[in-house]
Amino acid sequence: MQNQQDFDSLVGKSKLSDGVDRRTFIQTAVGVGFAAAAMPVMAQTMIKTDTVGLTAGVVMVEVNGQKVPVYRAQPEGKTNLPVVLVISEIFGVHEHIADVARRFAKLGYLALAPELFVRQGDPSKYPNIGELIKEVVSKVPDAQVMSDLDAVVAWAKANGGNTNKLAITGFCWGGRITWMYSAHNPNVKAGAAWYGRLVGDPTPLSPTNPVDIAAGLKTPILGLYGLKDTGISQESIAQMTAALSKGSSKSTFKVYADSGHAFHADYRPSYVEADAKDGWMRCLAWFKENGVV
Repeated sequence: MQNQQDFDSLVGKSKLSDGVDRRTFIQTAVGVGFAAAAMPVMAQTMIKTDTVGLTAGVVMVEVNGQKVPVYRAQPEGKTNLPVVLVISEIFGVHEHIADVARRFAKLGYLALAPELFVRQGDPSKYPNIGELIKEVVSKVPDAQVMSDLDAVVAWAKANGGNTNKLAITGFCWGGRITWMYSAHNPNVKAGAAWYGRLVGDPTPLSPTNPVDIAAGLKTPILGLYGLKDTGISQESIAQMTAALSKGSSKSTFKVYADSGHAFHADYRPSYVEADAKDGWMRCLAWFKENGVV
């Protein structure tokens, strides 16, 4: 497990001026800028990982006639790489998600962050979270997401990735998808779910939730959650823990007493540096423990 000094050396903090015009953060390209609904951006705590020694940028993966943009980062010129899927928050594949992919690439992974909202809309265009959820996120079927991720895994296998060493991690919306895709694809060897929703009422687009698939889950998932998260109750974590106990996945939770939701998001006011770093190190150790390295 890396120590704090190693982490700081790896990713380095970007010293952007507090006076930067927030509009400069809003872009439409995958892996660039931030959605309007994600504002305000906290420039002083943002982490920036360079591309030295990496091949990084957007590739297109076709799924049933739809081209899905995927931010790809990997060590330059390397093959037979362990693969990690990086699943975004509701804000889509913006600069923070791309940076997380580069962090994994610096450690030897082929990291792939697909834009899973591409059919429903551009998350960067919506001015607030309510509209973004209503107009885009709520219209994304789980089945579509599973199909897109299957295609991304197939792309990885054909392009230098060792999908026998497949991991997944995701944040918020992507945290829920981390649980769901791990149940969908038994080839996933390990997952790290950051504050993803665990329970909920079934809908036509999301007929099941993590608590419903927990007993049959085989993949070991590390759940990284905040005690102060007002959207994800400790009761729901207890429900999930009880459901997991009926199966054999060896999943576990780490709940941070001083954190709420989105404590890993270094570009948002919710960021808790100590817990984000600890969670990142636990994620890496979890992947290593389960053979994804």
